[in-house]
Amino acid sequence: MYRLCIFDLDGTLLNTIGALTYATNLTLDRFSLPHVTPEQIRRIVGDGYRTQMERALKLAGDEALRYHEASLPVYMEYFSKYCMKDVAPYDGIPHLLRFLKKKGIRTAVFSNKPHAQAVENIETIFGSGYFDAIRGEQPGVPKKPDPAGALLVCRELGETPKRCLYLGDTNTDMKTGIAAGMDTVGVTWGFRDREELLGCGPKYLAGHPSEVERIVEEAARNG
Repeated sequence: MYRLCIFDLDGTLLNTIGALTYATNLTLDRFSLPHVTPEQIRRIVGDGYRTQMERALKLAGDEALRYHEASLPVYMEYFSKYCMKDVAPYDGIPHLLRFLKKKGIRTAVFSNKPHAQAVENIETIFGSGYFDAIRGEQPGVPKKPDPAGALLVCRELGETPKRCLYLGDTNTDMKTGIAAGMDTVGVTWGFRDREELLGCGPKYLAGHPSEVERIVEEAARNG
């Protein structure tokens, strides 16, 4: 049975596409570049804001990345202000979290989002202390898909990878969970499609948080 669930944030727990798009386009405005669409943002996030801005600049026509270094502090200026814009939990997520608490299963968040904004997103929506751990991008811990951060969360909470269920919506998440030796769930309600997730070989796919509840219950029956 599982004792810990580690969740990705963007596209897994929370729909943050509005905030990500808004901050990115305000940054592009600073350099007189055209906007990207929410659908494009869905495809370029998940690997940290530096990579996100690199991809956004290329989409906006800056193929040589002339503005990349200059864009990073600008993005963080806007994202710090607007990281909660239009943010909401996905349908079924609050019920899933209550279910896990009733089962005595601990919960954690591991994201490539800058740490301060990851904490703000989670604590604004769910309240302070609701999750047992929140970890965003921080110095000294490599970003996903490196499994180090996920394993660190396990150690901090006194659990083993075999007792951990890792949930995310991108290929980056699937690679992270699998590399960490955790049973991994690809969630299809987020930013990427079923085919991308299947291509990474997760143990499970889930189209709604209620399906995660069934996965947890089956694992408990099987010991």
